[in-house]
Amino acid sequence: MITVTSSSGKVEIVTARSTEAADAQEISNLLGTETTAVFGRVNVLYLLEKANLAVTLITARNKVLAHAAFCDYPIGELVAWEPFMQSFSYFEKCTPLNTLFLHLFVAQPNFSTGSAKEIVRVLFSSWDLIEPALSEIFEPVRCVKEPEVLCSAFVCHRHRYYPQLHIRKARVEDHDDLIHIFAEQLEDLSSSYGPYFLAELIESQDEENHVAVCEVCHGRAVGFMALSGTVNVKLLDEYFELGPFNGLTKANTEHPSDTADNAEKPLPSRQDGGGVLKESDDEVHNHKNMFFFPYCTSDGQAKDSEQSQMISEPKTDSDIPNAFCIQMFIIDKRFEMRVRGHVLIQERDFCTITVPMLSPEFALLQTFLRVISHHISTSPQELYIFHRAGLLKSFFVRVPLSADMPAIQALVNNLSLQEALLKDLEQFFEARRDPDGTPIQAFVSEVEGQIVGVIIIRNSEDIEFIRANYNIESYIYYSHHAREEHGQLCHFVLNPIFQHYAKQFLKEVLRQSQKSCLYYPIYPTNRLEMGGVWNHANSLASLLNYMVPVRPRRQILYPLEELGVDAPSVHITKDQVPYALSHINRKLTMEPKITINARIVVVGASDTALSFLETLVFCPHLRFNNITLISAHGYLGYYDNEKMRFLSTSHCYSDKEHGQLSLHAWVNVVEEKMTGIDRPAKHVVLSGGRIVPYHHLILCTGQQYQIPLPTDVDISKHPSGSSMPAQPKRRYAGPIPSNLFTLNGRHDCQAAYNWLLSNFIGREGDAVVYGSSIDAYTCVETLLHLGVSGSRLHLVHPPTNNSGSCFGDPRVEKAVMEALKKNEVHVYQNCALAQWNDGRHSESISSACFTTAEQPLRLKCAVFMNFSHKAVDYDTFKAINDACLVYDGRLVIDSAFHTNDPTIRAAGPLTKFSRRYHADHISHTNFNSREVGRELALELLPLFDPTLEPPASQPADMDRLIPIYSQAKIQGGRLPGGYSYLHATKPTQLAPSSDAGREIVTGDAATGNYFCLRLSPRSTVETITCLSLRPLATSNYLCLYGKHEQLLNHLCSRYDEGLVPDLYSYFQESWCMALYHDRFADFEQEARQLMQSAQVQVWIRDVGGETGRFLRDRFEESGGLDAFKRSALAYLKYNRYHLTMYAQPGFL
Repeated sequence: MITVTSSSGKVEIVTARSTEAADAQEISNLLGTETTAVFGRVNVLYLLEKANLAVTLITARNKVLAHAAFCDYPIGELVAWEPFMQSFSYFEKCTPLNTLFLHLFVAQPNFSTGSAKEIVRVLFSSWDLIEPALSEIFEPVRCVKEPEVLCSAFVCHRHRYYPQLHIRKARVEDHDDLIHIFAEQLEDLSSSYGPYFLAELIESQDEENHVAVCEVCHGRAVGFMALSGTVNVKLLDEYFELGPFNGLTKANTEHPSDTADNAEKPLPSRQDGGGVLKESDDEVHNHKNMFFFPYCTSDGQAKDSEQSQMISEPKTDSDIPNAFCIQMFIIDKRFEMRVRGHVLIQERDFCTITVPMLSPEFALLQTFLRVISHHISTSPQELYIFHRAGLLKSFFVRVPLSADMPAIQALVNNLSLQEALLKDLEQFFEARRDPDGTPIQAFVSEVEGQIVGVIIIRNSEDIEFIRANYNIESYIYYSHHAREEHGQLCHFVLNPIFQHYAKQFLKEVLRQSQKSCLYYPIYPTNRLEMGGVWNHANSLASLLNYMVPVRPRRQILYPLEELGVDAPSVHITKDQVPYALSHINRKLTMEPKITINARIVVVGASDTALSFLETLVFCPHLRFNNITLISAHGYLGYYDNEKMRFLSTSHCYSDKEHGQLSLHAWVNVVEEKMTGIDRPAKHVVLSGGRIVPYHHLILCTGQQYQIPLPTDVDISKHPSGSSMPAQPKRRYAGPIPSNLFTLNGRHDCQAAYNWLLSNFIGREGDAVVYGSSIDAYTCVETLLHLGVSGSRLHLVHPPTNNSGSCFGDPRVEKAVMEALKKNEVHVYQNCALAQWNDGRHSESISSACFTTAEQPLRLKCAVFMNFSHKAVDYDTFKAINDACLVYDGRLVIDSAFHTNDPTIRAAGPLTKFSRRYHADHISHTNFNSREVGRELALELLPLFDPTLEPPASQPADMDRLIPIYSQAKIQGGRLPGGYSYLHATKPTQLAPSSDAGREIVTGDAATGNYFCLRLSPRSTVETITCLSLRPLATSNYLCLYGKHEQLLNHLCSRYDEGLVPDLYSYFQESWCMALYHDRFADFEQEARQLMQSAQVQVWIRDVGGETGRFLRDRFEESGGLDAFKRSALAYLKYNRYHLTMYAQPGFL
């Protein structure tokens, strides 16, 4: 909070923040004739879309007091402004790196001067690169020659509103200035180091240890930095990838083209009493010889070693350290943004600093480069480095020339995709277009004449598809961006020592190419070859941290033949290889991200875990650097082989969605199993012996099918009709036969599919499918689909405690059983596994014996497919139990996902609620896994996101309530008979009562056109069941869940009148397409708000008999009906590209 004083003496308490689109109307109200005279006619919303930075001062009453918008070019769309600005005396010092231009300033009357000063102060304090850019703020600049464009220029200097910091060697006299800063920001250090530790530290300086201070113009010290030349480079190399930085040593660092006469000289060290290190130092700018750092990577793994200080290893003669370290740093918070780039340089090239992972990233680190750790590093700290050449401010961006090709080749020499990049660059030099005619542009960045970066972009020809399939309108107003202003980022390379200029590089490319938005697609790794050279992602890995991931949008499955000419454009409905999309625009180039280095370890690649990861990854203002997924088979992602679908699906994530999320680009994946949890040390033990440290551990392993343990009953001695022995509850610990397959995921399905092709399909022998779940039926259908005769298949159901079937509808069960009979599949009920191979041990199963309530059963077996029962994996159970986490049949959690360890959370079928909730019949198994995972992430986010309020402690009585979930529990798959099956029901274990609500049924399950909707007593859809011989429009039908029957075009009355003979056809009609739209829920919310705001007040005695008509009349009289119609038309107009089948005013 800050105060602004008006010219009349009135004081307002204000807050400065980034301008939002919702502020546009209030800003427009502040425009006046004087504003138009200075800035011209301004479309505020358009300006906010194109401005690089927009700042608004908000009063305590949440009203706009003042606003300013800045762009990287002058008013008048003068994009190439550098030659023009040379007409003025001061602007020879202005570069795109340090200059912004004011495009609009407005303020409430009498607050102009105070507001302008505050906005300028905020601008300079938040963006340290800006040096210069109404009468008390801006000074007129003298013309030295006649400008090409008739105008005046004014400048505002940083030092007038934000003081320049001077860096010098520390003196003991600085103690009194610094000690209060230590007291404010750090815990009491005097108890550990004595009352005069700071003075002693300053006095103890020597050749290897230095202390520097930052001072303002009056000589008062406001910052402190302790430096050491002793760096344990060997230990750092064990934990971090130092290959791109020559191992932080001086051995073999010169570029091959450098000669001894042209060797690199160190930047001058400013350790004298009056030296000032600032951006304009001549020695810094004139230093032209720099190291060239290849983009190499290291494959080494972090070694398990004792945690120790990283600044203790002495130099060796073979590898001379080329780095010094910052041991201690602190600065007054009012000046923390100005210290960026003011690192005191010794005779070495690299400055390093290690910080605890849980510490927030402070301003100084934003100019440092975070060093990537080895795949599984146990280091408790993050390493940041800064090269002395990074102080150079002569960072310029231009279009490359053909003469630059050798320098660019040297830059990308060690890149895996250098051939593709160089090929595209040659195409740019030859034709300025790629082979299909799409314009392409290339830009290079250079520092002191050396090329240090290259970017290649092309016009985005698929912008309609991107808008329709990805939620880019979360970041831009699409209508304010011309088609040619959208570009696709193809290649990005930047020398790592200039990585802190990455956003500046992008900002300049956007300006010079006259683009406003750039997109980058990340294709699934197994589909890169399908789309040409533009699909490769390797040359952009470092840039993804500066872009924002864009969520994919749920698409309507259009009945294109029925819609005919009313169908959307082919650019929207065409099939493409799914890809993840990242985005950046002008506004985002100056929008910082909050870096989160905390180690978040997720165990299990279940739907719950993937939903949790998705929620974290798609937070646009957060950057998680250390998210790790531990899964035995990794994250498989995109997968499209229909012949491997042995298992049913929960429809939480489709294969297309896996490709559109590409979580592997943001998450470290460890393909091993968890075998232990060391809670005191906070690390997970893996099956290979390695350890993975964590700060927050998320357990989402779910439950898996277990190998059944035979009862070992000899059926030859078991009389018919005798009682069946109970199936042992112990786990199977013997050798696994080679032809026994327990399918729990895609990896298991692929292994089974490959074995079946080699050893079963086209040969003799029978298959036994053991289980009573829906997966057993989908497995039978897959085997039939692979060409296995039904007479070779034996579906054996084990005894079960559940009286009902796995299907939610008896009509579906009857149709499936008839299909099994028609295909001659043998079905056996209530059979307990007794023996394999008649009790003999063998590498494979040749026969299986079962006990039944009647005659014992012995089946020949060439392959045994097991779906007997699900339980928690033994290794997971043992790890949980040995870690002393409370386990009561499943892992016990509370309503906020906590286990008895506050750093360990869990969710999904692995868990159960504590007994204190008295809800043993309800667990996460009953709920939608994607919704559970999202809620788990929302519980964790307040720990990292400063924009969210930390969770308040719940009252004691509220902690006894379990959370409420609303999304449908879904299952589906391909069933015997070629049926496509879908069942979605409300998230509860209790089935709806038979007398509640009503059913609407069309078709017959046996004929493959069965559709059943079950309505609640309030006439909302609570169960959807589909069984069809045709493919189902699943995502469309799931949108029906929770909708009122009147919203479905008065479904009940039409059904009763016989107007709905087929629900499949009914829900393909054009009127219902809007219901399937992904933004329809937002429209519903807006409609509810309109109805609430209508304030229809009615006395009960006035209502009479016709309640509905009376309320409609009152609603219309209040103006609510007109507002609702306008909202509906606005919804249809805004989403016209998707909803082309609806008529709108002016279209007829």
